[in-house]
Amino acid sequence: MFKLIIPVSLSLVLGYSQLFGQTGVPSPMTIDDKVNELISKMTLEEKVGQLNQYTGDRLATGPVTVNSTKYEDIKSGRVGSMLNVRGAKDTRDVQALAMQSRLKIPLLFGLDVVHGYRVTFPIPLAEAASWDIPAIEGAARTAAEEASAAGIHWTFAPMIDISRDPRWGRVMEGAGEDPYLGSVISSARVKGFQGKGLGTLDAIMACAKHFAAYGAALAGRDYNSVDMSERMLYEVYLPPFKAALDAGVATFMNAFNDLNGVPATGSSYLQRDILKGSWKFPGFIVSDWGSIKEMVPHGYAQDNREAARMAMLAGSDMDMESHSYLPHLTDLVRKGEVSVSLIDDAVRRILTKKFEMGLFDDPYRFSNEAREKKVLNSAKNKEAARKMAEKSIVLLKNERQILPLSKNTKKIAVIGPLGKSKEDMKGFWSVKWDNDDLVSLYEGLQKKVGSRSKIEYAKGCAIGDTSRAGFAEAIETAKRSDVVIMAVGETFDMSGEGNSRANINLPGVQEELIKAVQATGKPVVVLIMAGRPLIFNWTSDHVPAIMYTWWLGSEAGHAMANVLFGDYNPAGKLPMTFPRSEGQIPLFYSYKNTGRPPLNENDRKYRSIYLDLPNTPRYAFGYGLSYTQFALTNLELNKTSMNASDSILVSCTIKNTGKYAGEEVVQLYLQDMFASVTRPLKELKDFRKVMLQPGESKKLQFVVNKSKLAFYDQQMNWTAEPGEFNLMLGTRSDKISLERKFQLIN
Repeated sequence: MFKLIIPVSLSLVLGYSQLFGQTGVPSPMTIDDKVNELISKMTLEEKVGQLNQYTGDRLATGPVTVNSTKYEDIKSGRVGSMLNVRGAKDTRDVQALAMQSRLKIPLLFGLDVVHGYRVTFPIPLAEAASWDIPAIEGAARTAAEEASAAGIHWTFAPMIDISRDPRWGRVMEGAGEDPYLGSVISSARVKGFQGKGLGTLDAIMACAKHFAAYGAALAGRDYNSVDMSERMLYEVYLPPFKAALDAGVATFMNAFNDLNGVPATGSSYLQRDILKGSWKFPGFIVSDWGSIKEMVPHGYAQDNREAARMAMLAGSDMDMESHSYLPHLTDLVRKGEVSVSLIDDAVRRILTKKFEMGLFDDPYRFSNEAREKKVLNSAKNKEAARKMAEKSIVLLKNERQILPLSKNTKKIAVIGPLGKSKEDMKGFWSVKWDNDDLVSLYEGLQKKVGSRSKIEYAKGCAIGDTSRAGFAEAIETAKRSDVVIMAVGETFDMSGEGNSRANINLPGVQEELIKAVQATGKPVVVLIMAGRPLIFNWTSDHVPAIMYTWWLGSEAGHAMANVLFGDYNPAGKLPMTFPRSEGQIPLFYSYKNTGRPPLNENDRKYRSIYLDLPNTPRYAFGYGLSYTQFALTNLELNKTSMNASDSILVSCTIKNTGKYAGEEVVQLYLQDMFASVTRPLKELKDFRKVMLQPGESKKLQFVVNKSKLAFYDQQMNWTAEPGEFNLMLGTRSDKISLERKFQLIN
């Protein structure tokens, strides 16, 4: 004899006949079986409740609607998910309310775990600058381990919008301008968050956002309209979303913008035709915060009732803080304006994820305070954040080899408004904590040099104002030093959601401060801390050493100190083009030639140029220096022609010709020379990041196949056309070292 123990929550949902066959032997039930059985027991009101998401009281990530009945709604089965409730105790307490509902359907707890939970990693754009895919996946893995230990089931990440406009504040949240790099990073982040699969205790559901084309908002202004061709949508903006889907992403989030006149939240084309239709996405779609009701100010829906109808018809499954589905969908179904089959489909998608997460077996399985205490903020996680921060730093300039600094440097001046900043190191979209453990640049340098060196600090100026009152102190501090390290840039809230900027120069009088300190004649190293590409032309032209450090997270100060003193050799590469002026925006490397391209910077008569500015960027996509040097040689193709079912093996040799061990990113670009649709002058199609000791060489290999040559033709068929292609290998998009032509034949 044996005793079969059935989880209480499951036994309440499933009938006895569904668990046992004629003989009394347990019958296996698939998740689909369980979901269908549960739906058959639900009232229409309970179904609509599963489509409703409220925010908790602690945090807000959007304009909050006051709701005094939310906890009663949970107990009555009128809520399917909560966001901004975190911590093992709080999630357990709120989940207990859901267990008072008739069917005891557990809640999903979501949070914007964008670049770390308790330990903060670099902002996503900074991580993208590492071009280190295993490290990026590892950062998401660590974030998931911490968040899942705190009762979180679901993160609203990764943000995978391609953007070519640094005025848009949300560039800090993505992977930059390139669809190939963005797709590889998208896949890595999904795999990191979801680990070995939903249902494992250290995995959280990922959410690919924002579907779609949000990064192309007109004028770089957040929430603004988007108007683009179908080809541009499919070739540039959709690939990272398809990569996320192929990686098994659990959920999608729709976007705030309207696309070609239709708000994404109400777009059947995006949600039903593409995502749930041709892509066969099995998960569910959540609206962005309030985006359903925002179809009213868009001028697309007359009121919230109509917005709820439009969003459901279009395929938006869960309403995040619009308060539109709960009050209106039941009536819309009963009056025949929305089919109950659409409600059932949305509910089925949501319940499936709850079963996959194991929440029906144990609604509290992620809310374990002992595990939370053990996992959060561990030394291992801090070390992972520091290593990721080191990999994210981009060396832009190093004349006279000022860097790395000698460990025998006696007097160091730290000057600038961000030299002692801690909060800013976290960047936007970070989880807030009391008594947070953050390391400033000043503290990182102190720990690095100990008693060997004297460090003096002068703020010099604030970030946003025009006062020069602190210049004199900064200049005198610089004069007493052997080297000056300047910390300038943005505050953390000058980038991120809702933080678009028309002027992306260094804010305030910071560049004037740099000029004043540079005039002392002391060696100057400028560290620029920001969430987007900034413009700093005078600094680029005159300061001998510049590092772009973005916002590096909890371990920022330690990471910057390690790179400054050469304990880590910087290897970051820019994931976005840096313009010389806002007048060049949008600016990206994969542009087309036009019929009148300039042959050089002096070729200006009736050409596609500016009269007052070069076409070229200040720093190109893929740019980034090292303390050592590398050489690419010996380009070989195993054949110079291929057919559509074939491939070409490409190889080259890379050698470290300098005196430091270091990493380099070898980038492979392709150009379709002549096609039925004009093609960019170069497109990134592959890359390798390799570590080399001084004098060491390695042979690298790449495979070029049909998928790397394909594009959408005039009929929007995905195809590779026969013809000539140019293959390019280099260490940045504007520094091609090796080239070779090959043919695709029928």
